[in-house]
Amino acid sequence: MNSASAAPILPGQWLGMLGGGQLGRMFCFAAQSMGYKVCVLDPDPRCPAGAVADRLIVADYRDEAALAELAALCPAVSTEFENVPSQSLDYLAQTTTVSPAGRCVAIAQDRVAEKRFIERCGVPVAPHLVIESNDALAAIGDVAISSVLPGILKTARMGYDGKGQVRVNTPAEARDAYAALGGVPCVLEKRLALAFEVSVLSARGADGTVATYPLAQNVHIDGILATTTVPAPDAAPALADAARAAAATIASQMDYVGVLCVEFFILQDGSLVANEMAPRPHNSGHYTIDACAASQFEQQVRAMAGLPLGETRQHSPAVMLNVLGDVWFTGDAKDQPRTPAWHDVVALPSARLHLYGKEDARVGRKMGHITFAGASLDEARAACRKAAASLNIALED
Repeated sequence: MNSASAAPILPGQWLGMLGGGQLGRMFCFAAQSMGYKVCVLDPDPRCPAGAVADRLIVADYRDEAALAELAALCPAVSTEFENVPSQSLDYLAQTTTVSPAGRCVAIAQDRVAEKRFIERCGVPVAPHLVIESNDALAAIGDVAISSVLPGILKTARMGYDGKGQVRVNTPAEARDAYAALGGVPCVLEKRLALAFEVSVLSARGADGTVATYPLAQNVHIDGILATTTVPAPDAAPALADAARAAAATIASQMDYVGVLCVEFFILQDGSLVANEMAPRPHNSGHYTIDACAASQFEQQVRAMAGLPLGETRQHSPAVMLNVLGDVWFTGDAKDQPRTPAWHDVVALPSARLHLYGKEDARVGRKMGHITFAGASLDEARAACRKAAASLNIALED
């Protein structure tokens, strides 16, 4: 079915979610607060969203019987992660409203397709080479490879939070890294002189209306998002406007319905380069729960239900701090269990703690986040520093 349903899906009805991670969990909270019932499909019976959903279907994402059950119950279905099989979304779309559409998710699943699409939208991307196979790499000369060095070799599919990426400095390193990654399709992307990283969260309704949130400035450590600061403190207003316009163009050109995040690099010369996009709510948008009129999860509900989009106005300057499983351990090897200093964190007036209900803390695993929504950005940043010190979280790479 077309994602633009003829009539809105009103509170009291069911909404479906493919994926039961923390994004699905926060979607459940938003949907249920608006009066909807939520059915989650996930292969893990202990998934975070399953604990709060009105119904959980435990099945593989390709299980057609389970997909049919979800579609029969829910007049609208969405997804919480981009690596759900796009074929499953297409299967659901035969009998229910699906947003974003499988074709949109398929673009975001493949770095090659993603970069080509973004370029067609007139938004610049980093210089890069596409390497489809061992034979294709053998046909590429060292001069061509050197043109995008130093670089990062990234698998075309299934890469997130720094996974499937290798830094390379010479053609020989690039060839060795490609072999180490299994000879799968990859993109060799030139490392640019970055000033900082930002992201734009946008929501687009089935009627074509687009709403963008303020520009967010992000810090990553070991490839994982560490903090998000909003509004972006180092971005001039013209740069923020340009990034938001580019994100809106990408959403519109894709005929996207739902919440979309586009990440950008800001170079030292002040120019803007698109990095990647996520066809779902995003880690850098979690601050919207506590600091904006309508959260990114409420926007996901509104878009898929065919309701008018909510207001993206930010009412409080905010910093979001990711909480990884590391904080449950101490010692040089991170192998000695401890109880995190939650008392010190929640004692901070601006702190809003969100834990995701995951049973097993592991080093590097996203377990929660804390949003500091202050009267000023300086206040929010100071509270973030205090909480990070209490939890022994590094704020710089």
